[in-house]
Amino acid sequence: MELYHGQQGKVNESLDFTVDFSELEGMARTGLLSLSVQLGIKALNIMLEDEVISYAGEKGKHNPSRTAYRHGHERTSVVLGGQKIAIQKPRVRSKDGNGELPIETLIQFQAEDALNNAALRRVLHGVSVRNYIHTLDETPEGSHSTSKSSISRRFTKETERLMNEFINRRIDDYYPVIMMDGVKIGGYMVIVALGISKAGDKKVLGIIEGSTENAKICTDLIQNMIKRGLDASENRLFVLDGGKGLHKAVKDVFGENAYIQRCQIHKRRNVQSYLPESEQRKVKAVMNKAYMEFEYNEAKKKLELLARELEFKYPSAAASLREGLEETLTVHKLKVPGLLRTTLSNTNPIESAIGTALDVIGRVKNWQSGDQVLRWASAGFMLAEEKFRAIKGHKQIPFLTDALSNKKPSELLKTS
Repeated sequence: MELYHGQQGKVNESLDFTVDFSELEGMARTGLLSLSVQLGIKALNIMLEDEVISYAGEKGKHNPSRTAYRHGHERTSVVLGGQKIAIQKPRVRSKDGNGELPIETLIQFQAEDALNNAALRRVLHGVSVRNYIHTLDETPEGSHSTSKSSISRRFTKETERLMNEFINRRIDDYYPVIMMDGVKIGGYMVIVALGISKAGDKKVLGIIEGSTENAKICTDLIQNMIKRGLDASENRLFVLDGGKGLHKAVKDVFGENAYIQRCQIHKRRNVQSYLPESEQRKVKAVMNKAYMEFEYNEAKKKLELLARELEFKYPSAAASLREGLEETLTVHKLKVPGLLRTTLSNTNPIESAIGTALDVIGRVKNWQSGDQVLRWASAGFMLAEEKFRAIKGHKQIPFLTDALSNKKPSELLKTS
């Protein structure tokens, strides 16, 4: 998932990499430090396993030259971001019977806050690996160094690697459903694409930053996903919030292979925004009842009747209802059943993912660049992804994939 800027931007390569306590407190208040702690834990676990492998070899693989063997885990703590963090410590015992061997990486993290140094600034402010890697002393290939400076370097590089691996990963599976939405972070618009697999699992497929949710930015995001493996020739359902930029980008790139479902919740809110408060509850109930109809013709009939009723007193509300009405009924045309239809009729799944990512990064008040926004938005989604569950109604996805494979969207419209 490669990151792109909607506008040209460069990282400040002249940053002072000295972090004092007052600055650390400021970062903690913004929420970036909290997120860096979570990434740091992931990086630390990888480093600990790396050291265990140097003693005992790969887990589950016979290694006659190993000097020790694994001996389970025990609970301990390390210092990250000025606080003690509980972790599971891996244990290794010497083959020659001399007892348990020390894990030097763990000792260093318990003795000193690994985030309270130059690594913190490098990670938080988005300085890429290529911009600072030449300032680091390299450990000779094949050697295993556990010095204080080496551990600090490894920690910084491992945290960077976790982010870069996430944002550049291949898209090899088939995702019959892609949801796309935008979110304001500081003064930037971040567009996110969320894929839903045939098993109903969610995965962040792409992210891009720009000034607005325009078609050019959205097209760049889609083209990047294709570059990383997304098959543009496959039919799929796109669930969108109604934004014109996203809609145009999807149709321009995927053409006849794109079924577009406009979010029914957004449509209802848009219509209500043109009504006085006294009418909103009634109209909401009528629209909900129409969308609950299984048959496309019945649902459309009720919505068109509502539009005619609104037309005289509230013409703007009627026009809002009619605009894109057909695309709010795509799941009806595809005859998506039950719970899966409810899930795919709106953008709630991607909005939930955005909300989880914003739990930390949403508290940031002073973003310094689009690059910083992109990096930490991606980190937030990486951590949010760990909490993802299969969508509601995922067992009914075969009905959807069968429908997607039968006809092109234009053919479906003609027979509706």
